Amino acid sequence: MEGCHCRGAGGRNSSSSILYNILKSDSLAATEGHQQQQTLHHLLHRTTSSSSSSSSSVSTPTSLLDIRQQACSCGSARRRGALRSPQVTCKAASAVLVKTLRFVKNVPCFRELPEDDQLMLVRSGWAPLLVLGLAQDRVDFDTTETAEPSMLQRILTGAPERQTEPPVEPSRCAAGVSLADIQAIKAFLKKCWTLDISTKEYAYLKGAVLFNPDLEGLRCLHYIQALRREAHQALNEHVKLIHREDTTRFAKLLIALSVLRAISPAVVAQLFFKPVIGTVNMEEVLLEMFYGK
Repeated sequence: MEGCHCRGAGGRNSSSSILYNILKSDSLAATEGHQQQQTLHHLLHRTTSSSSSSSSSVSTPTSLLDIRQQACSCGSARRRGALRSPQVTCKAASAVLVKTLRFVKNVPCFRELPEDDQLMLVRSGWAPLLVLGLAQDRVDFDTTETAEPSMLQRILTGAPERQTEPPVEPSRCAAGVSLADIQAIKAFLKKCWTLDISTKEYAYLKGAVLFNPDLEGLRCLHYIQALRREAHQALNEHVKLIHREDTTRFAKLLIALSVLRAISPAVVAQLFFKPVIGTVNMEEVLLEMFYGK
């Protein structure tokens, strides 16, 4: 394969399949990660967490499209939320991030890829892999609403209208994350818990997320495409073997993956890490944890 220097890219066998590699990585994962834990703890203690505002409860729509339509139809696109207990939830999310990167590093066929391809896959996949890890570890979280004051509220309280400030992308606003984005994450977690996904199924799903052939500039594109297909095939075979009575389970898992891929990495960073790392670039954290750069 031209431009591809990874071993085993030209063929498939039982020892190099994603079925073998991902399951093997599960047994190796427990032996590494001390250095990543130290790096993350160092980064997380650079800043302190910020406080959150008043609470509100919202219903959980069934899909990402339903979530966004609901936000628009009721005029609540500007409604935002933040973690109710940021220190607790961010600590749990940080532990999941360490486990996630350790999992990725222990997949042999990932290590065989050129470093440029590895970096691209990590940058594109860390957020969905993290949310998948939150589902596997059953990390739940509560949020409080931090809606921006209306024009009338500003007039009555004497707050500035801030008309001179440049527009800020909603998912990156310091006031929090849009409630629609929060509910998208919570809906995905609920879906996974309802399906009662097993450890092996989570491993195959992680493989399907990690090996993303849709990125531009991949040197081993065809090999990565084959790895994703193999992840899907391994998942399908496992589901047919273990859940013979549920003929729709594989389709349900693929639908859950489509919802997962629609979750923005900026939202994940803003919600789960900004309260503790502040303005530190999430990509810098990933590179330092993954490669020590």
